[in-house]
Amino acid sequence: MTTTTPPVTADDVRDAAARLEGVAHRTPVLRSRTLDALVGAEVHLKCENFQRVGAFKFRGAYNAASRLGPEQLSRGIAAYSSGNHAQAVALAARELGTTAVIVMPEDAPPSKRAATAGYGAEIVTYDRYTGDRVAIAEALAAERGLALIPPYEHPHVMAGQGTAALELLEESGELDALLTPVGGGGLMAGSATVAKDLYPGIRMIGVEPEAGDDTKRSLEAGRRVSIPVPHTIADGQALHTPGELTFSVNERLLDGIVLVGDDEIRDAMRFAFERLKIVVEPSGATPLAALLTGRAGPLPRRVGVIVSGGNVDAERFAALCGPGAV
Repeated sequence: MTTTTPPVTADDVRDAAARLEGVAHRTPVLRSRTLDALVGAEVHLKCENFQRVGAFKFRGAYNAASRLGPEQLSRGIAAYSSGNHAQAVALAARELGTTAVIVMPEDAPPSKRAATAGYGAEIVTYDRYTGDRVAIAEALAAERGLALIPPYEHPHVMAGQGTAALELLEESGELDALLTPVGGGGLMAGSATVAKDLYPGIRMIGVEPEAGDDTKRSLEAGRRVSIPVPHTIADGQALHTPGELTFSVNERLLDGIVLVGDDEIRDAMRFAFERLKIVVEPSGATPLAALLTGRAGPLPRRVGVIVSGGNVDAERFAALCGPGAV
């Protein structure tokens, strides 16, 4: 019998948690009676918008970068990202006393680009609709001798991301379901790995924007499916193909994928701002949108949600959610 070793295990997630202790924030878990009444369940919100760099991505970036040897750290790190992983690698590099070169799309949100530069990273831009960010980053890394840390297609990145779910379950106890955004799939892969290890009966539900349903299509096809680069306000989920490693995990452990529209994402962002008093970026609001719209279906009694990030500046938030926003 042939067995395949999974790229990430629950012990990898626990090891990452130990490595991140005292470096990453242990983010709060929020509750809301109003939200519970609206959706008919007890909802536990793991607020990664309060994480360093404003998103869960710091967990995976630091876990991977901190394992590099002194010689490699002296040469530096490379990454590619639309924003949150860019900031995460830039900050991890600074924390570890090295440098970072980040490949970012030209249309990345200005606040994310400014924050990445503010952490000391060099930024190289490309056109996300015509350029190949992986090829660009790989060429830069080879030319300069940099260690390439991808945003999700890496065992240590997946393990680091899974620590968000581990902390949530440690604080809230057993949950019947856990919803997370799905872009490249690293957060879900790490989260599902540790959640199913702790509570095998937990339902893992991924949420994608309607325009970026590559993981849903891939699960239905039983193989990775590519779609055109999606146009969606959820820029962190504007991907056209699931990762190979992440999909190998998520194909086994996901119980379902829910799709939400951009208008529904806007409504969830407004709800979080007005009723929960937190700022959530579009990608981070997709699981909340799935709950508020009923797209996630009949909910079990206790539900967890990973609010993955809050990196949206005031101008863009107003444009997305203010009066007359479209």
